[in-house]
Amino acid sequence: MKTLIFLLFTHLLAILPLYAVEEDHHADATVSATGEEDFKTVQEAINKAPQTASSEKPWVIFVKPGTYAERVYVQREKRHIRLIGEDAATTHISFGLFARMKGPDGLEIGTFRTPTMTIDADDFTVEKLTLANSAGPVGQALALRVDGDRVVFRDCVFTGYQDTIFLNRGRQYFQNCTVRGDVDFIFGGATAWFESCTLDCIRNGYITASSTPAESRFGFVFANCTIITSPDIKVYLGRPWRPFASTIFINTKMGSGIRPEAWHNWDQPEREKTSRYAESNSHGPGAQPDKRVPWAKQLTQTEVEKITRTEVLNGWNP
Repeated sequence: MKTLIFLLFTHLLAILPLYAVEEDHHADATVSATGEEDFKTVQEAINKAPQTASSEKPWVIFVKPGTYAERVYVQREKRHIRLIGEDAATTHISFGLFARMKGPDGLEIGTFRTPTMTIDADDFTVEKLTLANSAGPVGQALALRVDGDRVVFRDCVFTGYQDTIFLNRGRQYFQNCTVRGDVDFIFGGATAWFESCTLDCIRNGYITASSTPAESRFGFVFANCTIITSPDIKVYLGRPWRPFASTIFINTKMGSGIRPEAWHNWDQPEREKTSRYAESNSHGPGAQPDKRVPWAKQLTQTEVEKITRTEVLNGWNP
Protein backbone atom coordinates (compact mmCIF):
# COMPACT_ATOMS: atom_id res chain seq x y z
CA MET A 1 0.00 0.00 0.00
CA LYS A 2 2.81 2.42 0.95
CA THR A 3 4.56 1.59 -2.32
CA LEU A 4 1.42 2.40 -4.31
CA ILE A 5 0.97 5.75 -2.51
CA PHE A 6 4.63 6.60 -3.14
CA LEU A 7 4.29 5.82 -6.84
CA LEU A 8 1.15 7.92 -7.14
CA PHE A 9 2.87 10.79 -5.34
CA THR A 10 5.93 10.70 -7.58
CA HIS A 11 3.70 10.52 -10.66
CA LEU A 12 1.82 13.59 -9.47
CA LEU A 13 5.07 15.49 -8.97
CA ALA A 14 6.12 14.55 -12.46
CA ILE A 15 2.98 15.80 -14.18
CA LEU A 16 2.43 19.01 -12.18
CA PRO A 17 4.86 21.00 -14.34
CA LEU A 18 2.96 19.84 -17.39
CA TYR A 19 -0.20 21.50 -16.10
CA ALA A 20 1.69 24.78 -15.68
CA VAL A 21 3.10 24.51 -19.18
CA GLU A 22 -0.31 23.62 -20.58
CA GLU A 23 -1.91 26.66 -18.92
CA ASP A 24 0.82 28.91 -20.32
CA HIS A 25 0.53 27.26 -23.72
CA HIS A 26 -3.14 28.22 -23.97
CA ALA A 27 -2.24 31.90 -23.70
CA ASP A 28 -2.28 33.74 -27.01
CA ALA A 29 0.53 36.00 -25.79
CA THR A 30 2.89 35.95 -22.83
CA VAL A 31 4.52 38.92 -21.12
CA SER A 32 7.77 38.68 -19.18
CA ALA A 33 9.62 41.55 -17.50
CA THR A 34 12.89 39.89 -18.50
CA GLY A 35 12.02 39.96 -22.19
CA GLU A 36 12.16 36.19 -22.56
CA GLU A 37 8.61 35.84 -23.90
CA ASP A 38 6.48 37.44 -26.62
CA PHE A 39 6.43 40.88 -25.01
CA LYS A 40 8.33 42.77 -22.33
CA THR A 41 5.47 45.12 -21.37
CA VAL A 42 1.76 44.63 -20.81
CA GLN A 43 0.96 47.59 -23.05
CA GLU A 44 2.76 46.01 -26.00
CA ALA A 45 0.76 42.80 -25.59
CA ILE A 46 -2.55 44.68 -25.49
CA ASN A 47 -1.61 46.79 -28.50
CA LYS A 48 -0.93 43.63 -30.52
CA ALA A 49 -4.16 41.88 -29.54
CA PRO A 50 -6.42 41.46 -32.58
CA GLN A 51 -9.87 42.98 -32.80
CA THR A 52 -11.35 39.65 -33.86
CA ALA A 53 -11.66 38.15 -30.37
CA SER A 54 -15.13 37.22 -29.14
CA SER A 55 -16.92 36.09 -26.01
CA GLU A 56 -16.63 32.50 -27.28
CA LYS A 57 -12.92 32.87 -28.03
CA PRO A 58 -11.31 35.64 -25.98
CA TRP A 59 -7.69 36.67 -26.51
CA VAL A 60 -5.65 35.54 -23.48
CA ILE A 61 -2.58 37.46 -22.31
CA PHE A 62 -0.55 35.74 -19.59
CA VAL A 63 1.68 37.96 -17.45
CA LYS A 64 4.61 36.30 -15.72
CA PRO A 65 5.70 37.35 -12.21
CA GLY A 66 7.51 40.64 -11.87
CA THR A 67 6.92 44.35 -11.38
CA TYR A 68 5.94 46.16 -14.56
CA ALA A 69 6.60 49.89 -14.10
CA GLU A 70 4.27 51.15 -16.79
CA ARG A 71 0.95 52.80 -17.49
CA VAL A 72 -1.53 50.65 -19.38
CA TYR A 73 -4.31 51.96 -21.60
CA VAL A 74 -6.88 49.58 -23.07
CA GLN A 75 -8.53 51.30 -26.00
CA ARG A 76 -12.19 50.76 -26.77
CA GLU A 77 -11.52 48.42 -29.70
CA LYS A 78 -9.66 45.88 -27.53
CA ARG A 79 -12.68 43.86 -26.44
CA HIS A 80 -12.82 40.25 -25.23
CA ILE A 81 -9.34 40.16 -23.73
CA ARG A 82 -8.40 38.22 -20.61
CA LEU A 83 -5.35 39.66 -18.87
CA ILE A 84 -4.12 37.03 -16.41
CA GLY A 85 -1.22 37.26 -13.99
CA GLU A 86 0.62 34.40 -12.34
CA ASP A 87 -0.46 35.60 -8.91
CA ALA A 88 -1.42 39.02 -7.51
CA ALA A 89 1.22 38.65 -4.80
CA THR A 90 4.03 38.40 -7.35
CA THR A 91 2.70 40.09 -10.48
CA HIS A 92 2.42 43.88 -10.22
CA ILE A 93 1.70 46.73 -12.60
CA SER A 94 2.71 49.95 -10.88
CA PHE A 95 3.15 53.64 -11.64
CA GLY A 96 3.21 56.83 -9.58
CA LEU A 97 1.40 59.78 -11.15
CA PHE A 98 -0.60 62.07 -8.85
CA ALA A 99 -3.01 64.95 -9.40
CA ARG A 100 -0.75 67.79 -8.24
CA MET A 101 2.16 66.65 -10.39
CA LYS A 102 3.13 69.20 -13.04
CA GLY A 103 2.74 68.26 -16.68
CA PRO A 104 4.84 69.41 -19.66
CA ASP A 105 2.77 72.61 -19.79
CA GLY A 106 3.66 73.44 -16.20
CA LEU A 107 0.10 72.86 -14.98
CA GLU A 108 -1.09 70.18 -12.59
CA ILE A 109 -2.15 67.06 -14.48
CA GLY A 110 -5.31 66.54 -12.39
CA THR A 111 -6.93 63.43 -10.96
CA PHE A 112 -8.14 61.78 -14.14
CA ARG A 113 -4.76 61.64 -15.85
CA THR A 114 -3.14 59.63 -13.06
CA PRO A 115 -4.38 56.00 -13.48
CA THR A 116 -1.86 53.20 -13.69
CA MET A 117 -4.40 51.28 -15.80
CA THR A 118 -7.30 52.72 -17.81
CA ILE A 119 -9.84 50.35 -19.35
CA ASP A 120 -11.97 51.93 -22.05
CA ALA A 121 -13.00 48.63 -23.65
CA ASP A 122 -16.12 46.59 -22.97
CA ASP A 123 -15.95 42.87 -22.15
CA PHE A 124 -12.49 42.96 -20.60
CA THR A 125 -11.27 40.68 -17.79
CA VAL A 126 -8.34 41.07 -15.38
CA GLU A 127 -7.27 38.22 -13.11
CA LYS A 128 -4.52 37.60 -10.51
CA LEU A 129 -2.81 40.97 -10.87
CA THR A 130 -1.90 43.81 -8.52
CA LEU A 131 -2.56 47.29 -9.90
CA ALA A 132 -0.82 49.94 -7.83
CA ASN A 133 -0.33 53.66 -7.73
CA SER A 134 3.00 54.12 -5.97
CA ALA A 135 2.81 57.91 -5.49
CA GLY A 136 2.00 57.55 -1.80
CA PRO A 137 -0.19 59.82 0.39
CA VAL A 138 0.03 62.87 -1.87
CA GLY A 139 -3.64 63.37 -2.75
CA GLN A 140 -5.54 61.91 -5.67
CA ALA A 141 -3.59 59.14 -7.38
CA LEU A 142 -5.47 56.40 -9.24
CA ALA A 143 -4.45 52.79 -9.67
CA LEU A 144 -7.41 52.02 -11.95
CA ARG A 145 -9.95 53.84 -14.10
CA VAL A 146 -12.77 51.95 -15.85
CA ASP A 147 -14.99 53.39 -18.58
CA GLY A 148 -15.91 50.06 -20.17
CA ASP A 149 -19.04 47.95 -19.71
CA ARG A 150 -19.05 44.33 -18.51
CA VAL A 151 -15.54 44.51 -17.07
CA VAL A 152 -14.52 41.74 -14.65
CA PHE A 153 -11.82 41.58 -11.97
CA ARG A 154 -11.02 38.34 -10.16
CA ASP A 155 -8.39 37.70 -7.48
CA CYS A 156 -6.83 41.13 -7.98
CA VAL A 157 -5.30 43.67 -5.59
CA PHE A 158 -5.63 47.44 -6.00
CA THR A 159 -3.38 49.64 -3.89
CA GLY A 160 -3.19 53.38 -3.37
CA TYR A 161 -4.26 56.05 -0.93
CA GLN A 162 -6.81 58.59 -2.18
CA ASP A 163 -8.98 57.59 -5.16
CA THR A 164 -7.50 54.11 -5.67
CA ILE A 165 -10.14 52.94 -8.17
CA PHE A 166 -12.38 55.15 -10.30
CA LEU A 167 -15.37 53.36 -11.79
CA ASN A 168 -16.60 56.06 -14.12
CA ARG A 169 -19.37 54.35 -16.07
CA GLY A 170 -20.60 50.96 -17.24
CA ARG A 171 -21.00 47.78 -15.19
CA GLN A 172 -18.18 46.04 -13.34
CA TYR A 173 -17.87 42.85 -11.30
CA PHE A 174 -15.19 42.28 -8.65
CA GLN A 175 -14.67 38.85 -7.08
CA ASN A 176 -12.20 37.93 -4.32
CA CYS A 177 -10.34 41.21 -4.75
CA THR A 178 -8.62 43.50 -2.23
CA VAL A 179 -8.93 47.28 -2.51
CA ARG A 180 -6.57 49.33 -0.34
CA GLY A 181 -6.71 53.08 0.34
CA ASP A 182 -7.88 55.87 2.61
CA VAL A 183 -9.99 58.70 1.11
CA ASP A 184 -12.76 57.94 -1.40
CA PHE A 185 -10.77 54.94 -2.55
CA ILE A 186 -13.69 53.45 -4.47
CA PHE A 187 -15.47 56.22 -6.35
CA GLY A 188 -17.43 57.03 -9.50
CA GLY A 189 -20.78 56.76 -11.25
CA ALA A 190 -20.66 53.16 -12.52
CA THR A 191 -22.73 50.22 -11.31
CA ALA A 192 -20.47 47.65 -9.64
CA TRP A 193 -20.96 44.44 -7.68
CA PHE A 194 -18.21 43.46 -5.22
CA GLU A 195 -18.39 39.79 -4.18
CA SER A 196 -16.28 38.44 -1.27
CA CYS A 197 -13.84 41.34 -1.49
CA THR A 198 -11.63 42.88 1.20
CA LEU A 199 -11.61 46.65 1.74
CA ASP A 200 -8.39 47.59 3.51
CA CYS A 201 -8.61 51.03 5.16
CA ILE A 202 -5.07 52.22 5.82
CA ARG A 203 -5.78 55.71 7.23
CA ASN A 204 -8.71 57.84 8.38
CA GLY A 205 -11.09 58.59 5.54
CA TYR A 206 -14.02 57.38 3.46
CA ILE A 207 -14.34 54.05 1.69
CA THR A 208 -16.71 55.09 -1.10
CA ALA A 209 -17.63 58.27 -2.94
CA SER A 210 -20.25 57.21 -5.47
CA SER A 211 -21.62 59.62 -8.04
CA THR A 212 -24.48 57.45 -9.23
CA PRO A 213 -26.74 59.15 -11.81
CA ALA A 214 -30.31 59.73 -10.67
CA GLU A 215 -31.64 57.39 -13.36
CA SER A 216 -29.46 54.45 -12.26
CA ARG A 217 -31.16 52.08 -9.82
CA PHE A 218 -27.88 50.92 -8.28
CA GLY A 219 -24.36 52.22 -7.74
CA PHE A 220 -21.92 50.16 -5.66
CA VAL A 221 -23.08 46.95 -4.00
CA PHE A 222 -20.80 45.04 -1.62
CA ALA A 223 -21.92 41.48 -0.86
CA ASN A 224 -20.23 39.13 1.62
CA CYS A 225 -17.24 41.44 1.92
CA THR A 226 -14.85 42.26 4.77
CA ILE A 227 -13.70 45.71 5.88
CA ILE A 228 -10.31 45.78 7.62
CA THR A 229 -9.33 48.61 9.94
CA SER A 230 -6.85 49.01 12.77
CA PRO A 231 -8.21 50.27 16.13
CA ASP A 232 -6.73 53.77 15.69
CA ILE A 233 -8.35 54.34 12.28
CA LYS A 234 -11.77 55.95 11.86
CA VAL A 235 -13.55 55.68 8.52
CA TYR A 236 -16.93 56.32 6.99
CA LEU A 237 -18.59 53.80 4.69
CA GLY A 238 -19.16 56.57 2.20
CA ARG A 239 -20.01 60.10 1.24
CA PRO A 240 -21.98 61.36 -1.79
CA TRP A 241 -19.78 62.76 -4.55
CA ARG A 242 -23.02 63.58 -6.39
CA PRO A 243 -26.57 64.04 -5.01
CA PHE A 244 -27.97 60.60 -5.92
CA ALA A 245 -25.05 58.50 -4.69
CA SER A 246 -26.02 54.85 -4.19
CA THR A 247 -24.03 52.39 -2.04
CA ILE A 248 -25.24 49.19 -0.36
CA PHE A 249 -23.47 46.79 1.98
CA ILE A 250 -24.96 43.29 2.26
CA ASN A 251 -23.73 40.72 4.79
CA THR A 252 -20.44 42.55 5.28
CA LYS A 253 -18.06 42.07 8.20
CA MET A 254 -16.99 45.50 9.46
CA GLY A 255 -13.88 46.27 11.49
CA SER A 256 -13.85 48.36 14.63
CA GLY A 257 -12.70 51.50 12.81
CA ILE A 258 -16.05 52.07 11.10
CA ARG A 259 -17.60 55.21 12.56
CA PRO A 260 -20.94 54.45 14.26
CA GLU A 261 -22.78 56.98 12.09
CA ALA A 262 -21.15 55.33 9.00
CA TRP A 263 -22.19 57.90 6.39
CA HIS A 264 -21.16 61.53 5.76
CA ASN A 265 -23.10 64.15 3.79
CA TRP A 266 -19.98 65.85 2.32
CA ASP A 267 -21.00 68.98 4.26
CA GLN A 268 -24.04 69.32 2.02
CA PRO A 269 -27.15 68.56 4.09
CA GLU A 270 -29.41 68.67 1.04
CA ARG A 271 -27.79 65.43 -0.18
CA GLU A 272 -29.26 63.61 2.79
CA LYS A 273 -32.59 63.80 0.95
CA THR A 274 -31.35 62.19 -2.25
CA SER A 275 -28.45 59.87 -1.37
CA ARG A 276 -29.29 56.17 -1.40
CA TYR A 277 -27.30 54.45 1.34
CA ALA A 278 -28.30 51.11 2.82
CA GLU A 279 -27.10 48.06 4.76
CA SER A 280 -28.31 44.56 5.45
CA ASN A 281 -26.89 42.14 8.01
CA SER A 282 -23.69 44.06 8.68
CA HIS A 283 -21.74 42.29 11.40
CA GLY A 284 -18.56 42.68 13.38
CA PRO A 285 -17.52 45.46 15.78
CA GLY A 286 -18.15 48.18 13.18
CA ALA A 287 -21.78 47.15 12.64
CA GLN A 288 -23.95 49.40 14.82
CA PRO A 289 -27.26 49.81 12.97
CA ASP A 290 -28.93 51.70 15.81
CA LYS A 291 -26.28 54.44 15.60
CA ARG A 292 -26.32 55.02 11.85
CA VAL A 293 -27.37 58.40 10.43
CA PRO A 294 -31.18 58.59 10.14
CA TRP A 295 -31.04 59.20 6.38
CA ALA A 296 -29.42 55.80 5.69
CA LYS A 297 -31.57 52.68 5.45
CA GLN A 298 -31.52 49.26 7.08
CA LEU A 299 -32.97 46.90 4.50
CA THR A 300 -35.69 44.38 5.30
CA GLN A 301 -35.25 40.75 4.31
CA THR A 302 -37.81 41.19 1.53
CA GLU A 303 -35.93 44.19 0.17
CA VAL A 304 -32.53 42.56 0.23
CA GLU A 305 -33.78 39.42 -1.52
CA LYS A 306 -34.52 41.59 -4.57
CA ILE A 307 -30.95 42.92 -4.70
CA THR A 308 -29.33 40.11 -6.65
CA ARG A 309 -26.20 40.29 -8.74
CA THR A 310 -28.12 39.90 -12.00
CA GLU A 311 -30.67 42.51 -10.95
CA VAL A 312 -28.02 45.04 -9.95
CA LEU A 313 -26.03 44.46 -13.14
CA ASN A 314 -29.18 44.84 -15.26
CA GLY A 315 -29.31 41.29 -16.63
CA TRP A 316 -25.58 40.72 -17.02
CA ASN A 317 -24.40 37.56 -15.27
CA PRO A 318 -20.55 37.53 -15.26
